[in-house]
Amino acid sequence: QVQPVESGGGFVQPGGSLRLSCTASGSTFGGYGVAWFRQAPGKDREFVASTRWSGGNAYYADSVKGRFFISKDRAISAVILQMNSLEPEDTAVYYCAAGRPIASTMHAESAYYYWGQGTQVTVSS
Repeated sequence: QVQPVESGGGFVQPGGSLRLSCTASGSTFGGYGVAWFRQAPGKDREFVASTRWSGGNAYYADSVKGRFFISKDRAISAVILQMNSLEPEDTAVYYCAAGRPIASTMHAESAYYYWGQGTQVTVSS
């Protein structure tokens, strides 16, 4: 069992960048897939990006491709979401989640069963 813990949210102007970090409290992500989801006010939670701790492809929502990048910092056992060229539409609470998805479910909420509390990202001028 892992408990994801997010950090790095905040306020940024359009066009700016933020770096979110997700660590596994009391454990590591070894053997797990790790994903970022987000939920904007009044909207359903949506997939952003995912990767496997062991390696392999990264997966992205179309809305963030080319702007967001998911990676692993093994030195601190964290999954990083680097967010560039941020837009007001990226404003949301960002959640980190861990699970054991298969290739076809790397984007699916149902494949992840450990969730963090979320971190707020606000993009505004």
